[in-house]
Amino acid sequence: MTPDALRALCLSFNAAVEEFPFRPEISVFKVLGKMFALSHLDGEPLTVNLKCDPEDALRLRTQYEGLVVPGWHMNKRHWNTVSAGELPDRVVRELVEDSYDLVVAGLPRAERLKLDR
Repeated sequence: MTPDALRALCLSFNAAVEEFPFRPEISVFKVLGKMFALSHLDGEPLTVNLKCDPEDALRLRTQYEGLVVPGWHMNKRHWNTVSAGELPDRVVRELVEDSYDLVVAGLPRAERLKLDR
């Protein structure tokens, strides 16, 4: 996956926005103020931090050894760092979508309802 494709994917979700709260080169993708993806889009290799169910996180780290690792500078139980440039695009899309869905599921009901409009 290319950096442009990763950005477009993250922004394709309902109410998703890109912000730069840490440094200008670090893209943080949020839904209603909650982060679901973080990436240095110009980084080599291209990686993205994604939220993940703790059990799935461990499975993915084993299944994609070296390409999915504990989240860099994140809660290692709930976040993975994914080598977006090396994994198949289909896998990256699924992981980004899962991250978005997890974050949305954790929003208050009233906030989730706003997304359904």
